[in-house]
Amino acid sequence: MSKLLVVDLLAEREAFGGKGVEEIVKHFPDHEILLWAPHTDEPRQYGFGTRIDEPVESDVVVITGSRRNVSMWEPWMDDVAELIRECEVPLYGICFGHQIICKALGGEVIRATESTAMIAEVTYNDGTKTKQLFTHQDHVIDSGEMEVVGSAEHCEIAVCKHPTRPITTVQFHPEAVESVLNYSLECGDMTPSEREAFGDGLQDLDVTKSLVNPDF
Repeated sequence: MSKLLVVDLLAEREAFGGKGVEEIVKHFPDHEILLWAPHTDEPRQYGFGTRIDEPVESDVVVITGSRRNVSMWEPWMDDVAELIRECEVPLYGICFGHQIICKALGGEVIRATESTAMIAEVTYNDGTKTKQLFTHQDHVIDSGEMEVVGSAEHCEIAVCKHPTRPITTVQFHPEAVESVLNYSLECGDMTPSEREAFGDGLQDLDVTKSLVNPDF
């Protein structure tokens, strides 16, 4: 069976952690799920997947969002950056994952004065426009080896792919489907005002369409 390694950087959260990862792995059927959370010694148990203490050889790697910040580098991020640089299989980055992949491959990430939480329009290089959910405060200002293929008004480097390696990244959260957002409110991971910022929460591209099999 193929193996999916999730670098699970929201493992302390019930909704965007557990429910978000559950939404991500739905897009990789028939994969054994391996969960690596290098930022915490107390990850949640999701009821699916196997917790591991260090990366293992896998067929696909996904790096999730995080409450930590690439612009505020922590020692455990060195291990994630090493994984990125050595990875030879398809690698996908979401939000923090997008940022740390760009950083590890020679880019630059900075801290903005205010956080972003909104549904925003992404424009791809071919002219395609999609509506996606953003929540972040760090911004990639130099994508390094990564090629920029999509931008938003507030985020010039919103979607990237590598020109020669199987790497795709998005600054937005395609896994934040309406059910995940609503559960975030129910369990207390998100305040009512935070939930209201996303309206109906409906996005044009899911994990498959934005990362696994993008149309660009």
